[in-house]
Amino acid sequence: MSDFVSGFWNIYVVSIVLVSVIGCGVFLWMQSTATHVEGATTGHVWDEDLQEFSNPLPSWWRWLFYITIFFSLFYLAMYPGLGNYQGQFKWSSAGQYDGEMKKADDQYGPIFKKFQSQDVQAVAVNSEAKEMGQRLFLTYCSQCHGSDAKGARGFPNLADGDWLFGGTPEQIKESITKGRDAMMPAKGVKPDLNGDQIKDLASYVRSLSGLASDSIRAQRGKELFAPACSACHGPDGKGMVGVAPNLADKVWLYGSSEETITETITKGRTNRMPSFGEFLGDAKVHLLTAYVYGLGGGVKGAAPAPAPAAPAEAMPAEKK
Repeated sequence: MSDFVSGFWNIYVVSIVLVSVIGCGVFLWMQSTATHVEGATTGHVWDEDLQEFSNPLPSWWRWLFYITIFFSLFYLAMYPGLGNYQGQFKWSSAGQYDGEMKKADDQYGPIFKKFQSQDVQAVAVNSEAKEMGQRLFLTYCSQCHGSDAKGARGFPNLADGDWLFGGTPEQIKESITKGRDAMMPAKGVKPDLNGDQIKDLASYVRSLSGLASDSIRAQRGKELFAPACSACHGPDGKGMVGVAPNLADKVWLYGSSEETITETITKGRTNRMPSFGEFLGDAKVHLLTAYVYGLGGGVKGAAPAPAPAAPAEAMPAEKK
């Protein structure tokens, strides 16, 4: 009801609800005054001789309906159902959600904070943290990357050591927190490529990974690669972190067939990973980062700086 700015809708909802409940009660009362007439029918006939008798409802049946009316009035007094009226219990779905989230935060918050204060590489090998991270992954990430994190067509494998945006703990955390947008323009940076030249490029790209290719086309494609593709993929086709994937490592996000590579060059590709930082919060992102890093494909990050030594005057006498 908060979405409606006019008070008319509040009155409208209250009227509909009360008229419906009262109308049911009046109908039942009318049934209680009906008399039984032996052999009387409603006049409805089916299948030539099947008739509906005009008998009042049994008393026990009417009282069951009365009970539902009394219950509905009690419910409407205790819970929201009459327009803007919140009910005596002041219940709302948003309030229940907030209460459950607070209860969960009180119970699990200290555990998340404990791991949040630890280095990602240390959290990645902790059995309790791995179990928690796996549950988070299965809930929020497996729809795209698969329950085993090995991805699918268009969704990268997180356990193979191939990282377009980097596989250090810091880079993985940034990917989860902020999301990633990737786009390959159609025909690279040479929009005047014709169909035959695109096939030459596809053959050359396949040859970079040792795949079967037409050697003549591959040679012509090699000459085209520099002006069309090297700006992003590098002169050797090994890509650049955060810019373009390595074309020589036998890892293919969309497939390695000649048809697929030709399609990629011709039409380009657009892909996006949504950001989860605001939704999950820093503590859960930290656990997810550690879980993904611990899958085996993560790149070792910089070693954490050692904690500063305590000043001599602060040390206990027996340690001096």
